[in-house]
Amino acid sequence: MVVTGRFTLLTTLAAVVVMFGVPSWIGALGACAALLALLLTDLALAARADALTLTRDPLTIVRLGREADVELVVTNTGTATVRGFLWDSWPDSARADQRTHHLDLAARTRIRLRTSLTPTYRGDRVAGPVTLRLLGPLGLAGRQRRVEVPGRVRALPEFRSERLLRSKVKRLHHLEGRNVANTRGQGTEFDSFREYVAGDDVRSIDWRATARATDVLVRTWRPERNRHVLMVLDTGRASAGRVGEGTRLDSSIEAALLLGGLAAAAGDTVDLLAYDREVRAETSGVGGHQLPLKLMHTLAGVTPRLVDTDTTGLVRTVLTRVRRRALIVWFTSLDGPTVTEHLLPALPTLTQRHRVLIVSVTDPEIAAAARDRGTAGAVYAAAAAETVLAERALVQESLRRRGVAVVATSPDRLPEALADEYLELKQSGSL
Repeated sequence: MVVTGRFTLLTTLAAVVVMFGVPSWIGALGACAALLALLLTDLALAARADALTLTRDPLTIVRLGREADVELVVTNTGTATVRGFLWDSWPDSARADQRTHHLDLAARTRIRLRTSLTPTYRGDRVAGPVTLRLLGPLGLAGRQRRVEVPGRVRALPEFRSERLLRSKVKRLHHLEGRNVANTRGQGTEFDSFREYVAGDDVRSIDWRATARATDVLVRTWRPERNRHVLMVLDTGRASAGRVGEGTRLDSSIEAALLLGGLAAAAGDTVDLLAYDREVRAETSGVGGHQLPLKLMHTLAGVTPRLVDTDTTGLVRTVLTRVRRRALIVWFTSLDGPTVTEHLLPALPTLTQRHRVLIVSVTDPEIAAAARDRGTAGAVYAAAAAETVLAERALVQESLRRRGVAVVATSPDRLPEALADEYLELKQSGSL
């Protein structure tokens, strides 16, 4: 049982009346009896929570940074009017707004109550119990009960670089010859014959086709489709480092989403693996327009783990999942000790069977510090930043000498730089 502020006010007024009107034990007992009678009557007339049926969608999906309305359907199955309040409970990170609702529901009627959510980070938020406070017709007392109504909201990655996808796909179509003729000498998949013109590579002449025709014919090529791309996200402790407005993992996810959409548009088979000491998330066997959304759902709940990544186990897992030659896009950190002790020893096993592309996000504050020479303190900071940049350059050069391509840039430029590198590999026929 609960009492309201109205009953408290009524009690105060009764005390004032007794104090100045009937200052005796009889007056006090009479006031208490009257208040108790009103309280019990109001409580008896209050609706029961059993008369209400509460339902909602088990899953609500929203992009990070956007607002979503979670709808709670309340049905009064009883014969009496239900009056009171309802509180819809959500975690603080869901940023719930308008979670308190007033109830005035007639018998055999239904109402839809909406709570606005704006999650602050990726992942699922599970709804807490719904609290019902049902009051009597006088508004003096009522019953309170908590009801479990299953529901959750899933915050997908923001995917700001989605605006670049259309232009990159257009460039891909141009590269594959859908809008213009194929350029000569590029790609690995035969496309068609055309007449020889001055400047063509004589090695592209098809002598059998020339013998059957009246002109000299050359072969044209296009980048091969239906390649296999495996994106590997390192979710170890290095991915938890703050870079810009988010973590390294957030930047990697943003770049992976753009690459996945672009590779799917190219007709490639795209898989994803998130790993530190074990598989945290995995996507395979999905292609076409459904791939970006599937990747977002898979990566929504992936968070950094404060453990060192088992690089040997990661390579072993990749080799067991990818049998034929593929492009391995490895999102990881290029810190000097990490590369020397873990990455370089594991790479030869991968490069023997696959094409490997290392993707790493760099801290723009380091580059900014290297350029700042305004004060004596800034000069020392610039010297330290230059040391870091030089070490990173040596690491990248060491990887390139081993036949490993590297994309390393700031978080805001990483998705586009990775997409451009993929298109360059397509154009050169290196996939």
